[in-house]
Amino acid sequence: MTSGTEMTGTHQNHNQIIRPPPPSSYNPRHNQHYYPNSSASSSSASIKGCCCCLFLLFSFLALLAIAVVLVIFLAVKPKKPEFNLQQVGVQYINLAATNPPSDTVNSPSSASISLAIRMLFTARNDNKVGIKYEESTFNIMYRGIPLGRGTVPGFYQPAHSVRQVQTTVSVDRVNLLQTDAADLVRDASLNDRVELRIMGDVRAKIRIIGLTSPAVQVSIDCAIAISPRKQSLAYKQCGFDGLQL
Repeated sequence: MTSGTEMTGTHQNHNQIIRPPPPSSYNPRHNQHYYPNSSASSSSASIKGCCCCLFLLFSFLALLAIAVVLVIFLAVKPKKPEFNLQQVGVQYINLAATNPPSDTVNSPSSASISLAIRMLFTARNDNKVGIKYEESTFNIMYRGIPLGRGTVPGFYQPAHSVRQVQTTVSVDRVNLLQTDAADLVRDASLNDRVELRIMGDVRAKIRIIGLTSPAVQVSIDCAIAISPRKQSLAYKQCGFDGLQL
């Protein structure tokens, strides 16, 4: 019995596979394969896709808005507003000359001018939309010398309408140099005529469905002549953006 058992054990030992022992530096964790997180890469790709979609959407909306504005402007065909100096009323004008003892009245050493004039402007809007006017300033000059200025407040003008606005310019004893004083006294005493110049810029914007266009500038340049004796306007000629009116 013993010999049979020994023979059976010996036969089993021959059938077993003998593996060499693992090396001392063997670590089973090193043989494990690493697979990246697939959920993180998919979320990053989805965020990039959303950003691209939003960019394309906003670009499309911007182009659509520009196209709508262009179509509206082409349909409305906005015209340049008309802003004219209609009337000039002389409230008063006063000249004062200072003469040295040896000089005559025609060669004063200095002179001052005081006046008050009222300017009536007419704004005409022939467009299909309203116009927003900004505040405008007009300068009164004598031979290139500024005497005073008048201000017209800003206002809104509806479509297909005519509106009148006015301002008063007061000049209080503005002193002139000797040469200019002599010209002023000669014009007033001999010719009964004092020539002045009114210059200013008017800025307006067209409003369409809540949208405001870039400002359009209208320049006004008027030459007027005042009679000191009659205290009235003797002459007026205006230029509208360089065109005679």
